[in-house]
Amino acid sequence: MSATRYTYLGPEGTFTEAALRSLPEAATRELVPMVSVPAALDAVRNGEAAAALVPIENSVEGGVTATLDELASGEPLMIYREVLLPIAFALLVRPGTALSDIKTVTGHPVAQPQVRNWLRKHLPEAVWESAASNADGARLVQEGRFDAAFAGEFAAATYGLEAVVKEIHDAENAETRFVLVGRPARPAAPTGADKTSVVLWLGDDHPGALLELLQEFAVRGVNLMLIQSRPTGAGIGNYCFAVDAEGHVSDRRVGEALMGLKRICPQVRFLGSYPRAGASRADVRPLRRGTSDEEFTAASDWLARAQDGRA
Repeated sequence: MSATRYTYLGPEGTFTEAALRSLPEAATRELVPMVSVPAALDAVRNGEAAAALVPIENSVEGGVTATLDELASGEPLMIYREVLLPIAFALLVRPGTALSDIKTVTGHPVAQPQVRNWLRKHLPEAVWESAASNADGARLVQEGRFDAAFAGEFAAATYGLEAVVKEIHDAENAETRFVLVGRPARPAAPTGADKTSVVLWLGDDHPGALLELLQEFAVRGVNLMLIQSRPTGAGIGNYCFAVDAEGHVSDRRVGEALMGLKRICPQVRFLGSYPRAGASRADVRPLRRGTSDEEFTAASDWLARAQDGRA
């Protein structure tokens, strides 16, 4: 395995590359762009790279399905950290192109919902066609296949383009969450401001089936930060659920919730416990009474004494 190589969703000039370069360790790694999320993750699975950075969630569009599906299937991988990156687009064109000249535009499919209103207002006749990534859209503009691409302004120099419009976004404070993914190993020690990610499969479809999963978290005071259903491919109505929960797997309340889920789910895939991006210990919500590690320990000790006739 190459311990010094990180892959990412390429080509050069993507928001994913910008997020990866924000990590301190990126300065000492070989950063290799890949053509797709599956390709970036497969490089980790087959030992060509130590880790991959891929997008997993956008504050406007929601979960990135390619990443969620890859993490739910195939050889298991684990998330070791996350990165939040503010997202604003520039409209990149070949030098000399005016806004009135633009008839075709491109960008990553996740970008379109973030600029839809701007397009409707400023380029209502322009035809949109999706690209593999925003930077790949810039490359296609460079090759003359499209008039303009929505991408990060930083991609302009890489592809010999210029920004005819900057700071484009329909939603203020839009962000994309990226995750650094590697092969399974022991999670890092808890920081007090952590997140745990899992994928859960329903045993069968019946009234209250999803509620049963959620109750395993709720009764232990574990707050959920994301839950998204994804089809399993086994037919209409068959779903698994990607879940992000506050806390670390070593927290008693989180560990017991996962054990409860393992008892009722035919499959549970642990995707890791890792520090929450931009969070500190003070950001963690107060625990509900009866859900702290100390209270779990006290209850366990009480039960042991009761079983021993000492309660």
